[in-house]
Amino acid sequence: MRYALLTLAVAVSWVMGLPTGVLADEPLPGADVQSLLVLAKANNPELAAMRFESQAAAERVLPANALPDPKLRTEWMDVTRAGSQGPTLWPNDVGSTRYTLMQDLPWFGKRGLKKGIAEQEAQASVGKVQATWVELAAKVTTLYAQRYFLYQSQKISHELLDLTTRLEQIAQVRYASGMAAQQDVIRAQVEQTNLQMELVALANESAQADVRLNALLARPPNASLAAPERLRSLPPAAQRDVLVLAQRLNQNNPQLVTEEARIQSARLSRDLSFKNRYPDVTLAVSPTQVQNATTEWGVMLEFNIPLQQASRRAQEREAQAMLLAAQSRREAVANQVLSDLSEAVVGMESALRTQQLVTDSLLPQAELTFQSALAGYENGKLDFDTLQEAQRQVRQARQSQLKAQWEAHVRLAEIEKLVGEAL
Repeated sequence: MRYALLTLAVAVSWVMGLPTGVLADEPLPGADVQSLLVLAKANNPELAAMRFESQAAAERVLPANALPDPKLRTEWMDVTRAGSQGPTLWPNDVGSTRYTLMQDLPWFGKRGLKKGIAEQEAQASVGKVQATWVELAAKVTTLYAQRYFLYQSQKISHELLDLTTRLEQIAQVRYASGMAAQQDVIRAQVEQTNLQMELVALANESAQADVRLNALLARPPNASLAAPERLRSLPPAAQRDVLVLAQRLNQNNPQLVTEEARIQSARLSRDLSFKNRYPDVTLAVSPTQVQNATTEWGVMLEFNIPLQQASRRAQEREAQAMLLAAQSRREAVANQVLSDLSEAVVGMESALRTQQLVTDSLLPQAELTFQSALAGYENGKLDFDTLQEAQRQVRQARQSQLKAQWEAHVRLAEIEKLVGEAL
């Protein structure tokens, strides 16, 4: 009984996403993006559904190349023996029994074309699986970057809250000694309240990001995630060149792979429609049994007559139009993904330049300004408004640095989705 209760408690805690003693030894996912991608690939139900559909498409190749099942026909002749007996189906007691074994044979090349069409459809389904995966990976990577941005923003807000508390204490000391107005203390307290409200908003956004990420990982909505520790290293500049990326895109983009397979399938379908001008054939062998002996053999050749040529020409024109449509669709997709790639590369480079400017210039300047303003306020040379403005500049610079870093990784996720592989 005690073991059953323990098992039930573990199961309930797993469903509810609560930590247990059994799970405590397992590290929580989320510390880095790679652990999340592994979970997503293993657990995401949409990706699993696409894999099963691809498997089903692959299994259609063999039947497409197979001959139709043969048919066996049995005919009982003179079942009453010219009225001398009651009706019977026993072969020895009827006048004769004819057995006909028939096999339908498609015209030369039709089976190969049907197999080729099935193979291209299977290849298109593989492209859909890859497209689903890169889309899922981009979502996971983007959410991880968002979680990192929110986590670091919370750290900045906590540091600024501690700093504002220190400024309040300085203002109180100066107010007590008659060197500052009471409004300085109040302004510092208002700033603390604003930072606390910002922390509440950041915590809410973090919780929502965790819920969305858990949904992609097929985990309970409130399942715990580890704090994001670091972002991935960005690829070197040579790998970020738009011409290099465009070449990789043309080779690996899942949408282009799918559209190319559809073009090949449409071309084979057109060729198959041309083959329908020729008849299919049926061969048959017919032994005839009289009482206990087989007395004669017959051979049959049957073929359909492709008489409805107007209908077949319409089918051929339809197949040709479908081929042209597939080619145009592939061109449209190529233009769109190349445009998206160029936009993502420009956005990434802009974010990296912004991050470098903030890191190298804006942030050090803002910190120096704040330190100077703090020393001036303590010496009574500057007012509290100037000090607060200097503090806000530091805050804005750090947030701009973090936002640029986040934007660069979001753009990187978009580029990898378009290229079809990790950089």
